Amino acid sequence: MTIKNILIDLDGTLTDPKEGIHRSIRFALAKLGQPIADDVDLDWTIGPPLKASLAKLLNTQDDVLAEQALAAYRERFSVTGLFENAVYPKVAATLQQLQAQGFSLFLATAKPTIYAKQILVHFDLAQYFTEMYGSELTGERTNKADLIAYILDQEKLNAQECIMVGDRQYDIIGARANGIETIAVDYGYGAAEELLQAQPVMQIAEFNQLIACVDQINAERKVS
Repeated sequence: MTIKNILIDLDGTLTDPKEGIHRSIRFALAKLGQPIADDVDLDWTIGPPLKASLAKLLNTQDDVLAEQALAAYRERFSVTGLFENAVYPKVAATLQQLQAQGFSLFLATAKPTIYAKQILVHFDLAQYFTEMYGSELTGERTNKADLIAYILDQEKLNAQECIMVGDRQYDIIGARANGIETIAVDYGYGAAEELLQAQPVMQIAEFNQLIACVDQINAERKVS
């Protein structure tokens, strides 16, 4: 079966959210009286479920404390942080072309849907998506496998007609758990070793290369 549906991650794939996420994390930890130094690397927090990352930074297994950190993070992120963001080169034109070619595009992000939709609307990207899916503020569907399973069910999609596009191992592992392969972008926040171990079906250095990759996969499937 040929690919008809493209599931696409947000952070590190469509946009670079580094500034807003990092500043909001630092704000949250400072508010809890546990500030972190400016030179502490926070790039690893972009992609996986945020609550677990905050707990790791706080070196705690206290769920209440992790929830307090998450609430403090959202206090800043929901107003300011989500717009401290930048669209990667050639994203808008590529989404427009894919849509024009008849592909159905679905956002698949661990970020809460309420924030993800605001970001795509703000950057005028929402128009290219059939639907936008993320997690709930309660923490539901922060796991990528659960999120993708939910999308397949809600949209009645055939997994064999889908491909996932993302920058982290969570995208690849979550998609594969649902019978979907992944095209990884290597300009995001997944380290080269991480992507090598996760083994996406293809890797791209620029988002616009996605068009040729999908065409190649579909051509190979028609031959086989």
